[in-house]
Amino acid sequence: MHDPAPERPAGIAGPSDALAPSATMVGGGSPSVELEPELLGSELAPDAEFETARRGLGFGFWLSVGWLTVIVLLAVLADILPLEDPNATFVGAPGLGPGLHHLLGTDELGRDLLSRVIFGSRVSLIVGFTSIAVGMLIGGSIGLAAGYFRGKIDAIVTGLANILLAFPALVLALAIVTFMGPSLFHVTLAISILAIGPLTLLVRGSTIVFSQREFVVAARLLGAKSWRVVYREILANVLPGAMSLGLIAVAVAIVAEGALSFLGVSVRTPTASWGNMIAEGRIVMVQHPLITLWPAALMFLTVLALNFAGDRLRAYFDVREGAL
Repeated sequence: MHDPAPERPAGIAGPSDALAPSATMVGGGSPSVELEPELLGSELAPDAEFETARRGLGFGFWLSVGWLTVIVLLAVLADILPLEDPNATFVGAPGLGPGLHHLLGTDELGRDLLSRVIFGSRVSLIVGFTSIAVGMLIGGSIGLAAGYFRGKIDAIVTGLANILLAFPALVLALAIVTFMGPSLFHVTLAISILAIGPLTLLVRGSTIVFSQREFVVAARLLGAKSWRVVYREILANVLPGAMSLGLIAVAVAIVAEGALSFLGVSVRTPTASWGNMIAEGRIVMVQHPLITLWPAALMFLTVLALNFAGDRLRAYFDVREGAL
């Protein structure tokens, strides 16, 4: 004879109750099975996180993208738009306020401010996007190699990147541009060099994380060559996060170019750029504050849009990685 199973007090669950579905009698019919909330949550959590991430981009993200699209289109199409010559003097009376013929007014030399801020955006956008693209190409490639192969390669790359980061960024950029001479190419080159160090360390850190994931280990065990693992498995996962942070780096590069222009070591006047327009306008800021305000406002809004869009994309990819 077997001893009867001991009775459990009401309200105390047995070890198998957590796995058993709860049944309720509806109208005296057969029991309807209801999944436990914990099991539902574990199955649906990734989809819920994906949906939350998509909704999390929000109106501000798309507003930032819209602003950046407008600025880029204006810069690209500036030559075919009905604008005054940005360097032509006395197309209007000096220091005019916004009006029908000059929507943003004129500067102290009678040059059209709308034309100058649109043409000036070209310098900031070219320097910002080109320098970060070059830095990402060089630094990203080096960071991938260092993070995947480790060892002596990693030690050398990390040491060189830390040396670059040890120099004060603005001082190093000033030294490079002053030595080579002020020009758009030299400013872009200087900021590209500054971008290599942090982007190398960023990609290296992400590569180390992904190189230890199961799908990379499985690819190695299946005999995949190193270059295939790096470019087919790791790069595909590192690139989205690196690109989102790259937008924030573009914002930093635009501010750096503006600082160099303000100090007079970027593009030469009378070529318009947001930085040298701010520098020129500061002399007559008391009498004509709009000369400085317009380029400063456009730089502020563009940098803010890049920062916000990059931050939202970074959060989106972080959520995706966590859900996986």
